[in-house]
Amino acid sequence: MQIVQVSDIHIGESYFKQDVFDILVDEVNNKLKPDAIIITGDLTDEGLLYQFERARAEISRFNCSNIIVLAGNHDYRHTGYLLLKKLFPSPKAIYEFDDDVVLLTISTARPDRDEGEVGYRQNLWMEKVMSKYDNKTKIIAMHHHLIGIPDTGTDKNVVFDAGDTLRACFQSKVNLVLCGHKHRPWVWKLGALEIAYAGTASSTRFRGFFECSYNIIDIKNGKSNVDIKIVGGKRLPLSDLVERYKPYFES
Repeated sequence: MQIVQVSDIHIGESYFKQDVFDILVDEVNNKLKPDAIIITGDLTDEGLLYQFERARAEISRFNCSNIIVLAGNHDYRHTGYLLLKKLFPSPKAIYEFDDDVVLLTISTARPDRDEGEVGYRQNLWMEKVMSKYDNKTKIIAMHHHLIGIPDTGTDKNVVFDAGDTLRACFQSKVNLVLCGHKHRPWVWKLGALEIAYAGTASSTRFRGFFECSYNIIDIKNGKSNVDIKIVGGKRLPLSDLVERYKPYFES
């Protein structure tokens, strides 16, 4: 099974790069043809109606029967949380796939707040749901990041209750968490838990990694492999970024 993770599109006045998004759509539709596409938030830059309408038109260009859309903090600005529910209705938060994979979406965005929060109820819900899928590969998707990432500045916008959420992930034997938000592709491995971050797919809002990119997750025989794909460029294991890491000003 293959999942493409696209994040932080940021359709708005000036940050969105149409030519880059066009290449991204071509790569996903004609080369990858994934089983699912998950967009981990910040479709828009300001949560305005015309931005959501354009985002819906752009995202509809993907040829995939499973397109899962999450909200980011930018989408929840200016009452955007009401618009997102109308233009991107989500009938469910649990997705089961044939290859023994289950994916849960967690909402971390809150109206007019940049920081994220999972909350006690969602953590309990995660544990309850995931206890039913012990023989499957378990994936959680959210917008905000759970652990700080190099070259991204302050971490005041991390998930408020990151510790409790990490505990719930370990308790639930989650294999992979997919995050966006910081525009910096990265991966942390905490024992059996892997946390993969996607960069910005089509905007100029870079932090520490100065190319538009997305993640490709291949799952086979209960194991997941996460690659980063530069839009219009090369593909490599996401873990290579960590192994080869040097601060940008030293590279």
